[in-house]
Amino acid sequence: MTSVALRNLLARKARTLLTSLAVVLGVMMVSGTYILTDTIDQSFGNIFEQSNAGIDAVVSAKETVETDDNQESPFSADILDRVQGVEGVEAADGGIFDTQVSILDKDGEPIGGNGAPSFGASVVADRFDALSYPEGRKPAADDEVVIDKQTAGRAGYEVGDRVRVAGKEDATAYELVGVATLGDVDSFGGASIALFTLDEIRRVTRKEGEFDQISVAAAPGVSPEELTRRLDEALPASVEAQTGQEDTQAQKDDVGEFISILKTAMLIFSGVSLFVAAFLIFNTFSITVAQRTREFSMLRTIGASRRQLVRTVVFEAAAIGLLASVLGLLAGIGFAPAINALFHALEIDLPNEGSVVATRTIVLAFALGIGLTVLASLIPALRITRVPPVTGLREGAVLETPKSHRLRSALATGLTAIGAVSMLLGVFGALSPGELWIGVGAAAVFFGVALLSPRLVGPMAALVGRPLERFRGVSGRLARENAVRNPGRTASTAAALMIGLALVSFVAIFASGLSSSITAAFDKTVKADLILTNTDGFSDISAGVTGAVADVDGVEVASPTRFAQANTAGDEGGYLTLVDTDTVGSVMTLDWEEGDDAVLAGLGKTDAVIDEKWGREKGLSVGDDFKAETSSGKTLSYTVRGTFVDRADFNGDYVASDVTAAAYGEPNSLQQVLLSLEDGADTGAVRKDIDALVADRYPTVEPKDKGEFGDFISGEVNQLLGVVYALLALAVIVSLFGIVNTLALSIHERTRELGLIRAVGMSRRQVRRIIRYEAVITALIGAVLGSVLGVLFALIMSRPLADEGFALSIPVGTLIFLLILAIVAGVIAAIGPARRASRLDVLDALAYE
Repeated sequence: MTSVALRNLLARKARTLLTSLAVVLGVMMVSGTYILTDTIDQSFGNIFEQSNAGIDAVVSAKETVETDDNQESPFSADILDRVQGVEGVEAADGGIFDTQVSILDKDGEPIGGNGAPSFGASVVADRFDALSYPEGRKPAADDEVVIDKQTAGRAGYEVGDRVRVAGKEDATAYELVGVATLGDVDSFGGASIALFTLDEIRRVTRKEGEFDQISVAAAPGVSPEELTRRLDEALPASVEAQTGQEDTQAQKDDVGEFISILKTAMLIFSGVSLFVAAFLIFNTFSITVAQRTREFSMLRTIGASRRQLVRTVVFEAAAIGLLASVLGLLAGIGFAPAINALFHALEIDLPNEGSVVATRTIVLAFALGIGLTVLASLIPALRITRVPPVTGLREGAVLETPKSHRLRSALATGLTAIGAVSMLLGVFGALSPGELWIGVGAAAVFFGVALLSPRLVGPMAALVGRPLERFRGVSGRLARENAVRNPGRTASTAAALMIGLALVSFVAIFASGLSSSITAAFDKTVKADLILTNTDGFSDISAGVTGAVADVDGVEVASPTRFAQANTAGDEGGYLTLVDTDTVGSVMTLDWEEGDDAVLAGLGKTDAVIDEKWGREKGLSVGDDFKAETSSGKTLSYTVRGTFVDRADFNGDYVASDVTAAAYGEPNSLQQVLLSLEDGADTGAVRKDIDALVADRYPTVEPKDKGEFGDFISGEVNQLLGVVYALLALAVIVSLFGIVNTLALSIHERTRELGLIRAVGMSRRQVRRIIRYEAVITALIGAVLGSVLGVLFALIMSRPLADEGFALSIPVGTLIFLLILAIVAGVIAAIGPARRASRLDVLDALAYE
């Protein structure tokens, strides 16, 4: 039986290759994901290890609030004297390492991009300096700077050039006296680094008399652990000591969280491709097993057992899976740098030194490739054993019975219902973890609709096929009839495309709703004429910009806004907004439940207005008190003076006065400045003056009006959407292989029929048209079902978000475009099978059995 399986594979090389390619793409994504994330993880680890080489202990501020920016809180420089006085300390040096310093290119634009931070750092003693200077030297004067080699190359800077750097003070020009690398590594994980003297970096970051970190070397005979213990005993509770190894591991763990999110997201897309591939494999084996019914029945009559038949089909599947695993793993090694290049094109620079192919990745690739293929082939393999040999020897034997059709319909209805309910329970939090149950529910819905879709093929083929029949005559009619001849086959083929397009449609609908909801919430909350933000849209900007733009002629009010984090009412790292109560009433309003704009303008140091939903969860109402623990270690007490509805979570849990900004670690930076212009002011002239001001003094700041801000939000959403589409495209490509495979097998099955219609006068061009139209009909069935499911999923997922201001927005144009793409995809998928069908020799086809 093994030889029978091998001969069957070798005799049908094209089918074997097409089936393998579907699995190859899925395995490629999984293995590529692990290779990429393992490589990034190792590259970051090498950077952190080299950075902490020679450091036995690190002293930093004790973290009381886990913030998103991972910026170290500064502490008094007096701590250095206490560290140097601890027994067992041979050397210690303090430094600044700030995330709010940007290097500007020769056009005055910040260097870097999304996900690639820019840092400012101070020079440190040679024994703690992990940097090398292949060109030039360290900065020795306050008007000198050193930048990393990658940034210098990207911007075209050379030693001796003037480089402008922006921080929390006005942008300043420095002489470039050196280019730095980390050992032999030119890149710091895509980040840009500017190195200054200690006095200058303190001025640039407004950290006079402070350090972010102190590096410590132990005296001979003192272990890092012992040194850390002594430091903890001698230093105040506001700071903590870690061994150099612990600090390195902490940095690795911080990056590990990001890598874990990246890995999970990419594995979800990989799972989608594998899910689609499973449909293709199942469909292919279902067709081939049905076509070989007489062959298997003949084997049964000469003594082969049912187990041997199943073993034959499973062996074929295992062989295909093994081939696909090998090819998929090799393709994954190439796929990892391709994905990294995609991130790089989106200005998301990640370190990628070499490629890490772990044993776990290899084992997983083979387990997925072989396991998926074998599992997908089991049902067709078992189905053939239920056909009596005598029945199977008759031409046109059917594998399914009316009873099996009824069971299939019942199972399909049940799966669809259960899947929809699981998604709803997961969305509303009734089942935990919600994400898992949403995924399980979606998979059940896909299976249910796929099982139910044979009943829908007839009416849907009529819907999408009638126009072809009307305008293309006989070719269109034959194509429609061929599509409905075997509804199960057409449905299974369309189901693979349905999955991919359902997810694409869902993402498009959800992204459209998200973008419009955020823009609507912003328009409703913000009354300002102009909004000043960082060029990247989310990083801090200098607090000094507020006073500068307030002096521009035509500006009536410049109101700063700070977004901070604090531990409040049991929440760790909750979000909040700090406003200038003297000016906020002119530029912002809230959707009040209790209170009004006068309450917002009248907030005192211990007053706050809260999001009503957050207050309801925490049992807080007007007049109640709550405490907030800030990143500086201080605990603030607030009294609730009002409640508002924040549907887009624009202001966080509560809004308070910015007189406490220093307590939140935000005295010298903010996120937005909202500007209100004087009545009758020339908006164009005022905007021009502001543009000139920020370009000269604050080049990391970008003014936007409301329309531009909305366009910026849409652009950010669309950029993320582009990545999602690129990853989902692989699932769609896999489904196209399914159409090609099904058409190829169908042509093999209809060889005599094709020979007959050629014999009665049909031209080769008409044959090609029939195959193309059949592919288009199949693709459109999948696209229509996918679009309907995409809308259904968007409706389900948007329900709990409706209270947060999410408004479902269906991009009709995008969905129509997807249907057009499905037509194009069907035409492309049919090229090979159509050419093969048209080239069949008429006499050979008529004699074919």
